[in-house]
Amino acid sequence: MSTHLAVREIAAFSVTRSFSGRRWVLAKSDEEAVRALMRAHDMPLALAQLLASRGVGADEARDFLGPTLKRLLPEPSAFKDMDKAVARAVRAVEQGERIAIFGDYDVDGSCSAALLHDFFRALSIETRIYIPDRMTEGYGPSAAAMRTLADEGARMVITVDCGAAATEALIAARDAGLDVIVLDHHRADAPAPAFAQVNPNQHGDTSGQGHLSAAGVTFLFAVALNRALRRWYAARGMAEPDLREALDLVALATVCDVVPLISVNRAFVRAGLAQLMQLKRPGLAALAEVARTAQPFTAYHCGYIFGPRINAGGRVGRCSLGVDLLTTRDASTAREFAAALDVHNQERQAIEKAILDEAIAHAGAQDNAPFLFLAREGWHPGVVGIVAGRLKDRFGKPAFVAGFEGGMGRGSARSVAGVDIGAVVRAAKEAGVVESGGGHAMAAGFSLMQSRREAFHAFLAAQDFAVTDALDLNVDAMISGASEALVRDIAHAGPFGAGNPEPVFAVADARVAYADVVGQDHVKLRLEGGLDAIAFRCADQPLGKGLLASRGKRIHAAGRLRTDAWNGRVRVQLHLDDAAAAGV
Repeated sequence: MSTHLAVREIAAFSVTRSFSGRRWVLAKSDEEAVRALMRAHDMPLALAQLLASRGVGADEARDFLGPTLKRLLPEPSAFKDMDKAVARAVRAVEQGERIAIFGDYDVDGSCSAALLHDFFRALSIETRIYIPDRMTEGYGPSAAAMRTLADEGARMVITVDCGAAATEALIAARDAGLDVIVLDHHRADAPAPAFAQVNPNQHGDTSGQGHLSAAGVTFLFAVALNRALRRWYAARGMAEPDLREALDLVALATVCDVVPLISVNRAFVRAGLAQLMQLKRPGLAALAEVARTAQPFTAYHCGYIFGPRINAGGRVGRCSLGVDLLTTRDASTAREFAAALDVHNQERQAIEKAILDEAIAHAGAQDNAPFLFLAREGWHPGVVGIVAGRLKDRFGKPAFVAGFEGGMGRGSARSVAGVDIGAVVRAAKEAGVVESGGGHAMAAGFSLMQSRREAFHAFLAAQDFAVTDALDLNVDAMISGASEALVRDIAHAGPFGAGNPEPVFAVADARVAYADVVGQDHVKLRLEGGLDAIAFRCADQPLGKGLLASRGKRIHAAGRLRTDAWNGRVRVQLHLDDAAAAGV
């Protein structure tokens, strides 16, 4: 690697109010740390400055830039109940017990279920996968579902990406003679009445791996189970399953569940993307074809191409369609599933737009509140999470969105940095203002009765949502221009996502040579010097209006650098997060 474009001095640069009303906060990095990184790893200035600003020193850079599972994979036995869970699974395999897998309908749940299903299938053991229907069963295990599995002959049930808070269902399972192993990553404040719970976010777990997705937890369970079955394999002359083939699923789940891309998660995604690019899984090959996307695949493809389509069945279609796609070995069937998911994704987009437009129209009445709570009869519960995320991004504060039907509302919440939305929802459940709820710091789900709507709103109003920097835009560095070489250099710091956000670069005092509306409310522009830029879905918003009014004027622009190939030509483009009039 070598330095291609110097990063500009940022000390004298500031934006206090952009077109979007935001303040830009420029990252600072210790000059000695930058020099140490450059000396130790022969890296360009831009990359060294980025790593230093994120607290990555010369000693940690090797694992950060080249994360491998060999160095970073944690010991499975460090997890509470892991050995107990593995011993029970070994007994089920040795005695030929019927095994059921209960999963969530999102990407993390589907990938986790598919991973376990494939593992057991390699052992010639067919498992029953149970994915609940979002509309009729809601989220997570239910007592009725557990009794159904027991009636079908299951003796052991493994829940993935759910189960940590399903007390009633787990008691029903125990009463029905089922041993339940919970593989989850959601916070669990109270012990689950399960045979075993493997969950780095449960009380008493000291593994230090709370950043894992459910698929990451499931993969480690499979690693431990694989190790424990080696004598069983030898007795039958069997080769043990190659778990590397499951890393495409772990990478998808890790990115789509927005867990921090730190430590072993970086290795999961790096190795999983390499596996994904082989397209050995018929379902993902079919999905790439229907989405008209091609290699090289990045975390972006996981989060914005594959993920939304796998999720679409759980949002507006058949909830088990995603896991069916990921587990089928027949290419023709995979194409049918992928086509159906693509149609569902288009349906989801249309439903989402209609609800989002309505939600934005009503959000103005809550301008002075530190959060948004929007709920309407008939809003589809499959898209309220996406709508909540869009509202959070647009207004810079936590958003709670619910859709009611028949007196029951199902909702989702999305948060900003500094507000643990999962803790808020769990507290609401403990206070009795929601029927159920849980989640992470940045995302949560809940259900509530129509009669408790005002009580929930009042409960939220009593919480501390004060976040002074929610609208700040963090700028990593300033550049005088952009090239393919710079983009390649910065890519070494990937994968990017939660915990390691894609870097934002600012171009200062550049004249807008061209600006116009393209596509669906996008604003495309060209800055002097030939740098193309685009701001998505903003033509009718302050950012878009400010850009369009800046034709021939000078602006500061901030965004993420991407390369775009068209007709054999590769161009560098700045995907704008924000802009400001020069001098502001």
